[in-house]
Amino acid sequence: MELDLSSCGIEVRDIRRNMVPAVLYEDALRNETATKITDSGAIAITSGEKTGRSPRDKRIAKMRSSSHDIWWGSVNLPIDQHTFEINRERARDYLNTCDHLYVVDGYAGWDPRYRIKVRVICERVYHALFMRNMLIRLTDKELENFGQPDYVVYNAGMFPANRHTTYMSSKTSIDISFEDQEIVILGTQYAGEMKKGIFTIMHYVMPQKGILSMHCSANQGAKGDVSLFFGLSGTGKTTLSADPNRSLIGDDEHCWSDDGIFNIEGGCYAKVIDLSADREPEILEAIRFGSVLENVVVDPVTHAVDYTDTSLTENTRACFPIEYMRNAKIPCVARHPSNIIFLAFDAFGFLPPVSRLTPEQVMYHFISGYTAKVAGTEVGVHEPVATFSACFGAAFLVWHPAKYAELLATKMRNHKVNSWLVNTGIVGDGNQRIKLRYTRAIIDAIHSGALLDVPTVREPIFDLEIPTNCPGVPDDLLFTERAWSDPDAYQRAGRQLSILFSDNFAKFSDRCAPEVISVSRKILENETCKG
Repeated sequence: MELDLSSCGIEVRDIRRNMVPAVLYEDALRNETATKITDSGAIAITSGEKTGRSPRDKRIAKMRSSSHDIWWGSVNLPIDQHTFEINRERARDYLNTCDHLYVVDGYAGWDPRYRIKVRVICERVYHALFMRNMLIRLTDKELENFGQPDYVVYNAGMFPANRHTTYMSSKTSIDISFEDQEIVILGTQYAGEMKKGIFTIMHYVMPQKGILSMHCSANQGAKGDVSLFFGLSGTGKTTLSADPNRSLIGDDEHCWSDDGIFNIEGGCYAKVIDLSADREPEILEAIRFGSVLENVVVDPVTHAVDYTDTSLTENTRACFPIEYMRNAKIPCVARHPSNIIFLAFDAFGFLPPVSRLTPEQVMYHFISGYTAKVAGTEVGVHEPVATFSACFGAAFLVWHPAKYAELLATKMRNHKVNSWLVNTGIVGDGNQRIKLRYTRAIIDAIHSGALLDVPTVREPIFDLEIPTNCPGVPDDLLFTERAWSDPDAYQRAGRQLSILFSDNFAKFSDRCAPEVISVSRKILENETCKG
């Protein structure tokens, strides 16, 4: 049946709706330059000039009905409704010049009670196949009865924004209107903008319903126990949640309702830099027919992918349906979590490998969203550099971080969830990252409950409760101070890190609950005493 898009301002007659991968492959080979079929059956496509997101070009339409809800600032930059309409008209005008367009209809959210219907209108096959993988795919009956979408994405990324338009900062613009329920993309072909645009929408609409939207991975044990993994890039979130002994609920975006956990997405979007069968065999196995490989280098003769080649970008990625993961839990819903695990790569060598958090500390560390870069990992980085991203995903928040932290604390109290801070970075002053086998042993002990009744010792600055023993981990390793050759240097590292935490938290303290402020105050007191 012909799809009428006139309500979206689209007059193109050749609309290719929810095409299967085989047909999209044919169109890609016919129309997309530099497209290759790899030796695993995946399709390799480039994203053009942009090989990552453009957060400084994201704008939210500032309207009276929603403006008081939004955490305005460097994350959420405003445009007025008139400018949003100009950009939308620019996108529609460009899409109307195309001989044919692709439409992908799907769901965001595996729980039928809370999911939203999304429609993507785009020119590139790459974008259609990407969103076919990342949205929850419809059955034939669901497609027939889809009706009108809740949100529409206009991807005119091959056409630039007018940089002279008010509020524009470049030829790239990603605009969201919660009132019009639309996303407009101009001047970037990077497909991740669609995925994260929808995530931003969920970050707005779910908290309105008392549902916590989260940037985390999730898995489930054989007994139905669920763990959530929060962590910024490089902390091991994907590696540790892709556990062959546990079922994967999702790798990146989830919601927590009164009924339990559900994944937002229908697929996975994994970094593939240095991917190997030894390190992440489940992900390598999932890269097959129907998967999209972004900006990888393919051998012109064998069509094998060189995952170590970063000549196009270090942000090489694979996008595939979640059912391609052998241990995926379908449908991607589960009960309330038993454990929440915050992962931090501490480059200062101060944080212990594992510590147990109180509910108040959970809110504090959730708002902080800490990790760090090690000296030598980037040009110009000569000493540890702390990175803070509120709620471990500040770029996608809409409300103030305190709202998400309060939702998290409430749900943890209601469901008696255990919470842990795990340092996957440097332990001590030797600049040596903790061995992956020890971190896996810690995660296994958390899942088995082996750490719940272990005596603890209180760390002196952050007030963290450190278990005195953990199966599979040397006792001395659990106490970071013992890994330092100079006790005074250990104290200095702790004070330096605590100052960075305190300075970061000061940006949010005016909206935080008293119990969270008390955690920050306690750290300041400890820092002063140790000084």
